[in-house]
Formats: sequence, C-alpha cells, structure tokens
Amino acid sequence: MLRRFIICSSLAVFFSAVILSYPVLAEPLSEETQKILEKSLSIVEIDREISKTEEQQHQTELDLQVLDQELQSKQLQITESQSQTDERIRAYYMGEREDLFAALLSAESISHFISILDYMDMIFERDHDILTDYQNAYRSLAQTRTQKDQALAELAELKANLLTQRERVQKLQASIDGSLKGRSDAERLKALIAEMSAYWNNVGLYEVRRHFKALASAMTDLPDFLKENGNQITASGTNYTITIKQEDLNTFLRSKDELFNQFAFSFEDGKIIAEGKRDSLQLRVEGHYTIENEPQNSIQFHVDKLVFNGLVLPDTTCRELEEDFDLGFYPKLIIPLVEATEVSLKPGVMTIKLKLAL
Repeated sequence: MLRRFIICSSLAVFFSAVILSYPVLAEPLSEETQKILEKSLSIVEIDREISKTEEQQHQTELDLQVLDQELQSKQLQITESQSQTDERIRAYYMGEREDLFAALLSAESISHFISILDYMDMIFERDHDILTDYQNAYRSLAQTRTQKDQALAELAELKANLLTQRERVQKLQASIDGSLKGRSDAERLKALIAEMSAYWNNVGLYEVRRHFKALASAMTDLPDFLKENGNQITASGTNYTITIKQEDLNTFLRSKDELFNQFAFSFEDGKIIAEGKRDSLQLRVEGHYTIENEPQNSIQFHVDKLVFNGLVLPDTTCRELEEDFDLGFYPKLIIPLVEATEVSLKPGVMTIKLKLAL
C-alpha cells in the first residue's frame, strides 16, 4: 500500500510539473515566434507519423515474407497435382473414357451393366475431384499473388510517404534553424520549444485524443437524440429534412460528457467549429461534413484545422484523428430505408437532406 501511494504521489508530482512547465508568457507571441513554435510542433507530430509508418512498413515486410512462403507452398502443390490433372485430361482426349462406354454397351446382363456403371461413376467422380482440387489450388494461388501485389503496392506507398515526411521534417528544421540564427533570444526560444514539445507529448496529445474519443462516443447516440426530438425532422413525400441547431447539439453533447461543458460547437457557412478551454489547454477544431456512400451511406466529419494552445497542428495529426475516431453519423439509424443526399452548414444551423432509397 505504501509503495502504491509513493508511486501515485510521484506520478501526480510528475504530471503537475509537466502541466506547470507549459510556458506562460507575460506578453503575446510575435508572429515569427508563433511560426517557429508551430513548425517545431509540426516536427514532433510528423516524427510521430514517421514512427507509425515505419512500424507499418516493418509489418508489411513481414506479411510479404509470409505470402512468399504461401506462394512457394501453393506452387509446389499445383506442380504435384499437375501430372494427375494432365493424365485425366489426356484420358478424355485419347479416347480412353470411350472404352468404358463401349464396355457399358456390351454388358451381358443387368448386374454386369450396373457394376460397370458403378465403376464408371467412381472413375468420373475421382476425375472430377482431381480437376476441382487443381482448379481450387490455382485460384488460391492467384488470390495469394493478388494479396502480394497489394502488399507490394502498400509498401511502395509507405516508403514514398516516409520519404515525403522526412523531407518535410528536414525543411521545417532548416527553417527553424535559419530563424533562430543570429537572434539574441535564440536560447530562450529553444527552451520554449522544448517546454512546448514536452507539454504536447505528455498532456496535449492525450487531452486532444480524449476529447475526440468522447465526441465519437457521443455521436453514436445522436440518431436516438434526433428521433426523440421529432420536431427536427420534417417530411415531404419521399424526401426528409433534418435540421440541427447548434444550441441543440451543444445541449446534447453536454448531456453525454462533462468534457463538453467547457467546449462549444458552432455552425458557420460551410464549416463547423468546436472550441474550448480547460486549465492550461485550449483547443479549436475546424471541419466540414461530406456525404459518403462507401462502405455505406453516411455523413462523415473531416478535420480541416486543429489548433492547440494557439498553435496550428500539421495535417498528419488531422488525418490520424479522422482515422482513429468516427465522428460521422448514419441516416438509416434515424429513418430506415433513407439515404443522405446533401448536407449544408449555415450560421447556427446544419441541414441534412434525405430521400427514400427503395
């Protein structure tokens, strides 16, 4: 118990130190300093993306090794059954099976006829099994080759992405070095960069993902909320319209998680903005919705801009959050047999057009 208390106390002290270590400046950052900090934060995030991509590359290379072994095994299997298959095919072309029909026609009794028929049935069944096994083995080989081609294409894409991201890091670092060169406060800025990076890695990233996780969890209940508030859904023939006011969305989200008590959503022309502040963390998310039909009809949210404590995060972080957290919703869960055809954002209101999909 004492050991657990010591560990918990140590962790509390550590995280308190990390939180307090985030630089509190007496005066607003200059535009140039702001850009330097944004670039340094981008380097941190792109480096993290590079690490993830390298892990994916390693796993893909392992998968390719397994596929190569499967290909060798299946190729050997086909080679072994090739002679049997050739023999069966040759029997048909050389007329050997016709001899069986001749024997059948020359049977001297019903019992002899039935015996020959049973024998022929066994031969043809065996022929069919051998040819089917060969056909299945060949299809399996072709499928494995397709999987290998896909893995190779994925590996090539991963390598190209790695190269691109590493070039971005080099350019950003060169830009930061150039900006710091000759500045009288270069050491102070370096310390500021280190503090900001530590705060992001230990607190910021966790908090951002926690907010996105809470939002994704809440969105699963949005269809029920809309159905319970029927005045938000109107019908005209086979067409439906869902109108969501930003104050209703905020009320709904705050009912799902207290995190949203300090977080407000607003609708503007063509985009949705979520912004809030808690303790030393300030977050702003800008995005938009699109209609997607694959793998199913849905209304998906896309992160256009992510701002953490006044610093714009890179596109890699936006894409990662989109992939890890589903912030969309699915019209069929609101009204069965409908599909979304249009989604629009105007000041204070989001409108969704639906139609029956019979």
